[in-house]
Amino acid sequence: MEGKGYLFNFFRSAKPYIAMISLQFGYAGMNIITKVSLNRGMSHYVLVVYRHAFATAVIAPFAIFLERKVRPKITFPIFMQIFVLGLLGPVIDQNFYYAGLKFTSPTFSCAMSNMLPAMTFVMAVLCRMEKVDIKRIRCQAKIIGTVVTVAGAMLMTLYKGHVINLVWSEHIHPVNSSVQATAGSTDKDWFKGSILLILATLAWASFFILQAITMKRYTAPLSLTSLVCFMGTLQSIAVTLVMEHKSSVWTIGWDMNLLAAAYAGIVSSSIAYYVQGLVMEKRGPVFVTAFSPLMMIIVAIMGSSILTEKIYVGGVLGAILIVVGLYSVLWGKYKEYQEKELAIIPEPVKGASGNNQSVMAVDDIEANYVAMQKPEIKEAAAPAIAISAPMPQPPMIALEAPKV
Repeated sequence: MEGKGYLFNFFRSAKPYIAMISLQFGYAGMNIITKVSLNRGMSHYVLVVYRHAFATAVIAPFAIFLERKVRPKITFPIFMQIFVLGLLGPVIDQNFYYAGLKFTSPTFSCAMSNMLPAMTFVMAVLCRMEKVDIKRIRCQAKIIGTVVTVAGAMLMTLYKGHVINLVWSEHIHPVNSSVQATAGSTDKDWFKGSILLILATLAWASFFILQAITMKRYTAPLSLTSLVCFMGTLQSIAVTLVMEHKSSVWTIGWDMNLLAAAYAGIVSSSIAYYVQGLVMEKRGPVFVTAFSPLMMIIVAIMGSSILTEKIYVGGVLGAILIVVGLYSVLWGKYKEYQEKELAIIPEPVKGASGNNQSVMAVDDIEANYVAMQKPEIKEAAAPAIAISAPMPQPPMIALEAPKV
């Protein structure tokens, strides 16, 4: 029985770690499958439409039934915020990210996405959602981490260096010539893909800032996610109709294109939002974000073994800088979270330490002592009046304060 209890407690404490590690494998699979689909000629505009259509179909039923009693009304300002959220996330971020992924590689794209916390911090400061006190260590860590992250991204963009030959990649040959052709095209358009990935991360950071503002007014997360995915689907259809003039691009069968759209919509949007929400509720956003570099490592191994992806020295050095900067920013956010948690706790000792407060505390003690020494008066109702009226907790707090 003791062994079973130990295993149960271990599994219970390990559940957040298992969930986040599994989620990183899910994200890594999305990058690999999407890269294969884009290499085979699928339009990334169409992929975005199908992805968020799948996501809306999966999330909407849960939002309709689970939040039917708590869903607030949609006003015009909230509708405009949802409209902009759909434009920033599904349309701008996803289209730029897929285009950058097509021109570069899955490992490079994942490394660039680790810039998200640093970019979000900079935008939060510009929007006055974050206060920077340069004298505090946590603020210095966030600023230094942001600078290091940007330096890593610039290094990955401007410098490639020699190819790193991994042990398993030497014995693997490309499945067909399309992979080699794609590798050549990505080498040529590497800088273009880097710029697109930076713009995608910037749009995603803007999405988080606006989402935090919207969540304060529209307190139904599942419904908000469904509406954003639905709005993004409509906007993506309009963008695709403008950018793609051939009706054949919409054709999708039982092939890799369907798998990429369904996998990205169901796993990377629906399940990921739900799992991240559960873990974030128990462990906080810092815990959730700290696992993102693991996806880059998984994608690097899978990309080099499955897609025969080339890994360069500049990419490795830049990725290391980005990860160091990421954890510096996250450490600063964690310390800030701890300070806010401590600020919520009442501080009776602080109140008793001031001169005026200590005088009031001594007066309260003396008043209590005198009241306790007074003899009882003839009526029995008098003690009831004394208990119900002026014997609240402040004198008790004052009594306890000098002991500390």
